[in-house]
Amino acid sequence: MTDPRLSERPRRPLSAKPAGYVGLATYSSLGRLWAMLDAARRAGRTVSVVRGDPPEAARRRISGYTLRGAGLFVDTERLLRDLEDGFETHPALLALMAGDAGPLRDTLNAGYELRLDFTVALTAGRDLILRPEFRYAPLPENADPLPSTVTLRTRRMGRDELHLLLQRACGLA
Repeated sequence: MTDPRLSERPRRPLSAKPAGYVGLATYSSLGRLWAMLDAARRAGRTVSVVRGDPPEAARRRISGYTLRGAGLFVDTERLLRDLEDGFETHPALLALMAGDAGPLRDTLNAGYELRLDFTVALTAGRDLILRPEFRYAPLPENADPLPSTVTLRTRRMGRDELHLLLQRACGLA
């Protein structure tokens, strides 16, 4: 009897690196991708085929990892630009506009979680690539959420930071 996971394993690398992806490793292999996807499943993450891809394509979406206390990842520069266009009166946002990001980070640490989804793929050039999809979501017990019109984005992260977050999501770090 064959292992049912073998039929789900991606076997055809992408022909090229799509836009929006970050290179994680060169000279990688399908075995490394399989090991990462299997570890993600064991860690309780959802591993799914990317919409529009055939099942044999070596690209999968890993979702279901959340991180609390992730206020340091917020992109304050883009948030300030957004606040210039649409002013909001929350104490943490007012402090940010005055030049102090501490109250915003404290608010995010206490009442929000960062939901991390990753799309991981292997290219024909044997590059392991990643596209992150991160978003802040208020916790149900959050007593003082930020206004819903405020769009919270994460700052741009380096390859090593993204790789570590992926490994933590898969239970490998």
